Amino acid sequence: MSDFEDINTRGLVLVGCGRMGGAMLKGWLSRGLQPGSVTVIDPRLAPEWQDKGLRVNQPLPENPAVMVLAVKPQMMADALGGVPRLSDTLVVSVAAGTTIDTFERSFPDAPIVRVMPNTPAAIGQGISALIGNGLATAAHLDTAETLMSAVGRVVRLDSEDQMDAVTGLSGSGPAYVFHMIEAMAKAGEAQGLSPELSLELARMTVAGAGALAVDADEDPAVLRENVTSPGGTTAAGLKVLMDPENGLPPLMRRTVAAATERGRELGKGAA
Repeated sequence: MSDFEDINTRGLVLVGCGRMGGAMLKGWLSRGLQPGSVTVIDPRLAPEWQDKGLRVNQPLPENPAVMVLAVKPQMMADALGGVPRLSDTLVVSVAAGTTIDTFERSFPDAPIVRVMPNTPAAIGQGISALIGNGLATAAHLDTAETLMSAVGRVVRLDSEDQMDAVTGLSGSGPAYVFHMIEAMAKAGEAQGLSPELSLELARMTVAGAGALAVDADEDPAVLRENVTSPGGTTAAGLKVLMDPENGLPPLMRRTVAAATERGRELGKGAA
């Protein structure tokens, strides 16, 4: 039995099919969602989605099982203005900074689940956090988790107040890691490596360490200790990186705090 049996019967509406929406759609189709049950609303739909059996920019089905909003926050008002009132449809939003309260004003009778994915979802390696409103039942949350599991792992939050911190950590986090790769590569160049060699070493070091951190049973601190010999080269580097005043820990706290606060500001602006 497909995870999408009910959705295949009643239909799914995807509003916005850009990078994130497209990644989710690929995951859903690979897991048994039927193209003919999907209505995509996107006036700038990429050519790759043409002639795939999808219902493109057509009227919405009368009672779809799910509507997924995958447009940018600044485009949300226009997107919601073109959607009819829904009640027996699960509304799932992946828009950063747009609060559940905002959607409840447009869909006062609908179960709503707010989700914060991140960009590695494009290759099925994302992490998504979700939270539902008062009308979202356990079954609705299970459906949302099934949808987001198609592009990576899923965690559930206890409160929507946690969403801004999630955005600051995992939502924005890939950009932090990309910048760390840049910084490591430049540091290698400064020690005499060629730009190409230094970048390859930095990329694969971060990718390999990340995969090990996910697959290993140990805490990251234990993994760090396992590769740090007393008085060795790694210890010398970590002494700088772990400096309590000027090292990575205080810098990362400020980084995540700044992104979290910006998320709160965006939420207030959308309210």
